[in-house]
Amino acid sequence: MDQGRDSALTQMRKSVEKLGSSAEGYGDPTLMRFLIARSMEVDKAAKMFLQWKKWRSAMVPNGFISESEIPDELEARKIFLQGLSQDKFPVMIVQTNRHFASKDQIQFKKFVVYLLDKTIASAFKGREIGTEKLIGIIDLQNISYKNIDARGLITGFQFLQAYYLERLAKCYMLHMPWFFVSV
Repeated sequence: MDQGRDSALTQMRKSVEKLGSSAEGYGDPTLMRFLIARSMEVDKAAKMFLQWKKWRSAMVPNGFISESEIPDELEARKIFLQGLSQDKFPVMIVQTNRHFASKDQIQFKKFVVYLLDKTIASAFKGREIGTEKLIGIIDLQNISYKNIDARGLITGFQFLQAYYLERLAKCYMLHMPWFFVSV
């Protein structure tokens, strides 16, 4: 890393401590994701990091979401991991025609966390922890109005933006029907 990045990382660790917490146990690549997401503004990145830590401890208190917490979402078999891309990013395919709006929003949010964590974990091979990115493919083939879940889509993208920042390498949408543009 260059001197500017090293300095920013050191400053961020100090800023996190000034805010009453610690970045101990988190590597430079993890902290760098927050700095990049906040245009290298140390104080903003430190605040975002602390918000993420607080969210993570509340949403994932055991460090992972177990399959027993999300049985209804898993039963639909709507998302698949498809190995790694040429760039060594894990590829996740979402088959939207198998998705229906969840009656249990907490379970759905846990499902999103479960999938993102599992996808990111599949990228560890040969990479430094904290640098993992993913490719999302959203397949809209045979989608109908009953599969449209604006809240679910918003939740997924909000989680990527707020809690899985700098993780999405690419996102592709396949077989987009005419009505989806208005949705």
